[in-house]
Amino acid sequence: MTHASSRVSALRSVALNVPDLAAAEHFYTTVWHLQVAARGEGAIYFRGTGADHHLLALHQADGPATIRCVTLRARNRAALDDVAQAAVAAGGKVRQPIAQVLEPGGGTAVTVVDPDGRVFQLVHGDALHADAHEVDDKPIRLAHAVLNSHDVESTRRFMESVFDFSLSDRTRIMAFMRCNSDHHSIALGDTDNDALNHIAFLMPDVDSVMRGGGRMRDAGYGIEWGPGRHGPGDNAFNYFVGPFDVVIEYTAEVEQIDDSYQAGQPTDWTWPPGRVDQWGISAPPSPRLKDAQKAIVFVS
Repeated sequence: MTHASSRVSALRSVALNVPDLAAAEHFYTTVWHLQVAARGEGAIYFRGTGADHHLLALHQADGPATIRCVTLRARNRAALDDVAQAAVAAGGKVRQPIAQVLEPGGGTAVTVVDPDGRVFQLVHGDALHADAHEVDDKPIRLAHAVLNSHDVESTRRFMESVFDFSLSDRTRIMAFMRCNSDHHSIALGDTDNDALNHIAFLMPDVDSVMRGGGRMRDAGYGIEWGPGRHGPGDNAFNYFVGPFDVVIEYTAEVEQIDDSYQAGQPTDWTWPPGRVDQWGISAPPSPRLKDAQKAIVFVS
């Protein structure tokens, strides 16, 4: 049986290093439709229309884009202590002990690293925006982040024992993991490396997902997979390769589940020949997308 996490209430944000902060700001505001929530030294923090202080933090750094951390929101202050202890017990380590967060958004956080180098920050008491709302064709919040794993079952055990995530569905190439009523907030891709696969941004509706696809195409960013509707999660999607080979997704209508949901297995999620989604109209993911889904590695 699946269950909501006792330690994590939501996926809040993803932080990346990028080689050109000005170009990234132009893209994520003008084209992707986020807003600048705050600026720091060599960093910009972008919000959606929802309550989260920021969904995406970009830091100026030389070289190719890399991922700094995935930030989760704690259900309570005690969860920080529990996660710090559980991470070490699970073979990981504490990178930054529990302390006040000095970057925009604030709160108190602990940062842990799993045995394969994935970095997670768990934050409690971070700032929220009071003007949360929905706007057509603008992202509200993050829907999920997908992380590659050369050993999905090992990574899954870490997510379960440290963060109390639970499995909502397992396909041949993906483990979907839940912390709240969203079908998944983290998914693990069965691959040969441990990079960031993609970041999904929740849109108000399917129409916004489609309009976003047209807007991105007009800006020179073609749809690399989609439009379609996934099986696990039941969400509509369009995938793109953004600046610096970061794979980003517009999605909507993520399935809401509770503890009565029965986790599916690979045999429950098969498509007829030639199909890669429920609708059956999308071509398979492009070769460019597949390459980019392995390009953004964690900072060691």
